[in-house]
Formats: sequence, C-alpha cells, structure tokens
Amino acid sequence: MTELARRRTRPVVDGVVRPGPTENVVKAVVLTVACALVILPFVGILSTSIATPEQVTEAGGFVLFPHGIDLDAYRTIFAGGVVTQALWVSIFVTAVGTVVSMLLTATLGWALSRRGTFGNRPLLLLVLISLLFSPGLIPSYLVVQRLGLLDSLWALIIPTSVSAFNVVVVRSFFVQLPGEIMDAARIDGASEWQLFTRIGLPLSKPVLAVVGLFYGVGYWNAFFNALIYLSDQSKWPLQLVLRTYVVDGTQVGAQDLGIDPASLPPQTSLQMAILVVSIIPVLIVYPFLQRHFAKGMLTGAVKG
Repeated sequence: MTELARRRTRPVVDGVVRPGPTENVVKAVVLTVACALVILPFVGILSTSIATPEQVTEAGGFVLFPHGIDLDAYRTIFAGGVVTQALWVSIFVTAVGTVVSMLLTATLGWALSRRGTFGNRPLLLLVLISLLFSPGLIPSYLVVQRLGLLDSLWALIIPTSVSAFNVVVVRSFFVQLPGEIMDAARIDGASEWQLFTRIGLPLSKPVLAVVGLFYGVGYWNAFFNALIYLSDQSKWPLQLVLRTYVVDGTQVGAQDLGIDPASLPPQTSLQMAILVVSIIPVLIVYPFLQRHFAKGMLTGAVKG
C-alpha cells in the first residue's frame, strides 16, 4: 500500500490527517515510559528520605515504596548544622543574585534596544562577542582575586551577574515593543527612565519572568564557583554540600549536623533528604512561571 493510500485510510478533520489507533498507542506507550523514567527516580529519592531506618537497611539503601513515614532525616538536617547553614547561604545568594542580575539585564537590554544612543553598537557587539568567547577559568579566578572577592559570597554573584544570552533575549523583546506607545509617551513629556519603568517593564513581564527563572535556577544550582572561590566551609551553598555528601560519597557526620551520634539516621536517608531539599524550591517556583515560557522566549527570540 502506498503512502497516499495509507493516508487516505486515516480520518481527516478540518483538512488534517489524524493519526490512527496504532500510532496513538505507540505514542501513549512512549510517553508513559518517558514519564516513568523521570518520575520514578524522584519517587525513590523522596521515599528513601522518609523511610524508616529498618526499611532502608532491608532495601539495601534505596526504597521505592515505603511502608511507613519517618521524618528524622529532615529533622536532623534542619537541626542547625552545616546543611542548615548552607541552605541559608543558597537562599541569600539566589535572592540577591537574581535581583542584581535582573536589574543589570533589564537596564542593559533596554539601553541596547534604544537605537541611536551613544555607544549602542559597540556595546551590543561586545555582548555578542561574549557569547562566542569565554574568558576561561584562570583569567576569571585572577579577576575575582584582584577584586578581593575570594572567600566572599559576592564571588558567587558578581562574576555571573549578567548573562549575554539573557541580555540578547530581553533586548529583542524591548525592540518589538510598539513604537507608537513610546512616541505618545515622549509627546506627553516622559523621560527615558519613565519609558523604561512605566512602559518597558510592565509590558515585558513574560520575558522577565522567564529570565528571572533562568537566573534563579542558575544561582540555586551553582556549585563550581563556590568550589573554586570559597575555602570557608561555613560559606558553602547547599549544592556544594550536596556534592560533597552525595557525589563524593563523604559521610554525613554527627558533628557536621550538630546532633548526638546515637540519633544519626542512615547515611542514605540523609543524602536523599538533602537532595530533596535542593530540588523542592525549583519545583515550587517553576509551575508559576511555566505559562510565560512560550510567550517570553519565542517572542523575544524570533526577531532581533
């Protein structure tokens, strides 16, 4: 049977050939397997973190369906030890870093979108060049060292405060704003700052929400800069502590958590609890900003 004959046997709705029952079944199976591959590991991590010590021991360290709930692992990591300190550090870096990055990105994107302003083209060219060439690890470290930011939380914020990609996306969105609105505001006597704060920012909420999510997730998940620039473990963010305990396999000691060694839960439960704590904030924020993804990214990237 030719391809044309096969297509004619399928139902046609509004001029569009709909897939047959076999294709629908195959798609359903593929989507189900893909969802299972994504969901089951997270379910196992969460289940292991709340399972009883006996069940974790019997299961060999990984529990998929716990018979009971034991929150000792979470009580332990929030008792005031290194994990609690790292959590506050991550919250500070993410909150302050996102605010700083959004302020710099929005203002720079607006300035680059105003054609004819002084230094517009050279600055735009500099931003585009930074997309193609990275300064490298050693020059970046030397710059941070010369600025006196070593062993400071600002070393986790300032070097990554502006992303050239996000600047280009925000600029593209600002360029597409209706020029008639800008002209009308100028006739009414609006300054450039008023155009930015009263017209540009309110109309660009979708793209700013998406870019803010990018910055927030980036700051929350970053650990490499902390590994390079921070030597004081009390300033480590949560992701670096997670890497130390989960990836490197370092044992979570009672002295690190500030508790009695006799009440220490299983190592696997502690590691999974730390992993859950590092994932939950992103899962909470993402659904509220997901609806802005299509409009924010596509509208800001189709034209330039």
